[in-house]
This record gives sequence, structure tokens and C-alpha cells, in this order.
Amino acid sequence: MSEAVGVAVLGAGHMGADHVRRIARAVGGARLVAVADPDVARAEAALDGLDVDSGARLYGDPLDAIAAPGVDAVLVASPERAHEEALLAACARGLPVLCEKPLAPDSTASLRVVEAEVRAGRRLIQVGFMRRYDTEYQRLKSLLDSGELGRPLMLHCRHRNVSSPPHFTTPMLISSSVSHEIDAARWLLGQELTAVTVAMPHPSANAPEGLGDPQLVLFETARGALVDVEIFVNSGFAYQVRCEAVCERGSAHIGAEHGLVTETSSGAQRALAQDYLARFADAYDREVRSWVEGVREGRTTGPSAWDGYLAALVAEAGVRAQREGVRVAVPEPAPRPALYA
Repeated sequence: MSEAVGVAVLGAGHMGADHVRRIARAVGGARLVAVADPDVARAEAALDGLDVDSGARLYGDPLDAIAAPGVDAVLVASPERAHEEALLAACARGLPVLCEKPLAPDSTASLRVVEAEVRAGRRLIQVGFMRRYDTEYQRLKSLLDSGELGRPLMLHCRHRNVSSPPHFTTPMLISSSVSHEIDAARWLLGQELTAVTVAMPHPSANAPEGLGDPQLVLFETARGALVDVEIFVNSGFAYQVRCEAVCERGSAHIGAEHGLVTETSSGAQRALAQDYLARFADAYDREVRSWVEGVREGRTTGPSAWDGYLAALVAEAGVRAQREGVRVAVPEPAPRPALYA
């Protein structure tokens, strides 16, 4: 593809508006063609925030945006309940897609998306597990793959938010937040997650009524490693993502030193990120640039629809473990299509 990739962004909320800005300003080789949101005023506000005339058209229906003239690729940043319809429509038109996680609301819907992509005959979908594009995560991955520290035994993960949005529910701590750790653990270790246990202390006073926050999630892997995740979505002070790999001959950790440090006569102060868009800004930029480059070259890389399906299976087991207070084995997935070999 010699010309700039025409991108339709579906969803103009917090994440979608950031991607609108990114496509319009920060990603070479792409141009913003359409923005869709059921709240057209919100889509208009996302464009107004650019302070430039991008020429993008506004749509209330995402399917109209997918079918709009000049659209070569689709970036899905709408709520998860709208993902499946958009992904099926994009696959039917042969359009490459970058879809924010989760792939779909559940594993059954995710498998339908996988099947649609298989029918299309080639990989079209990349799932937005952006931690794979974070430089610290990439360095940790390279170290583990090198074997320098020996076999990984444990991953200790910490995932904290300042506060949760009003619609956030207890199952979403697993299905929405810990889903990032699910993919990161599979990728870092090169192992599948096979069982999950969830423990919950008495909820924090900062947690909204009825929300079981924080939680400790323990995953077992196919080759005997353990992954524990502290998920705390109403910490009240910062957005923090940290990971330590404990191996046979040493350990390595990332995330603790992230952020600007200011030193004055009053002492040293570290700026703490307040949300994921700040903490992973560079990762999002690299992710979208890589996706656009792939579209221009006619290839799709990064986390696949199959990765999204497997993450959904693990998350569902986690929600069941959370609800029932027992260890839950992750179900066997459907047969892996050759497309994802």
C-alpha cells in the first residue's frame, strides 16, 4: 500500500479519543477517515480536541464507519459488548483490525471471531495487549528467553489504579484489569495458564459499595510456574504496574522506577502516573505504529485473535474462582486452527 492507511476509529471514549489523537497526529503512514460513536457529540468532541481539521467523517453506527469510503483498516476502542459485531463486519470486508482488549465479551463470542477470521483465510485481527510493546516488558521478555537466569519459577505482578469507573463490577477486576496480566504472563513465560485461585481480603474503604477490591489472583502454568497478581483498582494514589520474575539463578523486576524524578532542596519527588494512558503512552504509540506498518505491508502481527480467545478462557475461569472461592482449572480450548500455528 503506497498511500496512507485510511483508519476508522470505533468508540470515542477515554481510550478511543486517545487513539483518534494518535492516528491524526502521532502515527506516520495513517490518516483518520472516520470516527464512530453512538454518542455523536462525543465523537465530535474527540475531533475538536485535535485543533486541526482532520477531514474525518462522524458516524453514530460503527457498521457505517466500517463501510465508509476510504477505510482501509479499523481500530476498535468501543465497549466490549460491541466488539463482536464490529469484528465480524471487518472480517467480512477483509479489513485489518486493531481491537482493544478484550476481543469479545466471553470465550464463546471470541471463538466466533476466531472462526470468522479463519473463514477470511488470513490473519486480520490484532488484539490490543499493549504491554508487549512496552520497552520494560520487552527487555524482561528478552532476558527470560535468553535463559541467563535459568527457568522462571514465579511472576509477582502488581496492578493498581487510582479509582474504578462507576460501571466497574467485581468480575471486571479479572475480565477487564487482570486480562492484561493473563496475556503478559503467557507471553513472558511462553506457557499456558492452567488453573486459577482468587483470594479477597476485606474490601478497602476506598472501594465503592459492593466492589470486592483488592484481590489476589494466583495462576498455575503448564510447566509448573506460578503467577500471582495483586489487583487493586481503587488504590487512591497512583496507576502502577510492576512485575518481578523469579528464576533459578536470579530475579528481574520492571515498573518500580518508571516515572520522572525531580530533585530540589526540598528533596526528591517522583511523578506517579494517574492512569494507563500516561503510564503506557509510548507502548500505545509503538503498538499502533507497528499495526499501521503491518497494514501497509499486508501482514498482521502482534497478539492474535487466538490469544484473545485464550485470554477469555482464563478470565472466565478466574471469575468463577472469584465467585465460588475455589481453585478452577482453565477449560481445554477448541482445536487450534492452522492459521495461528
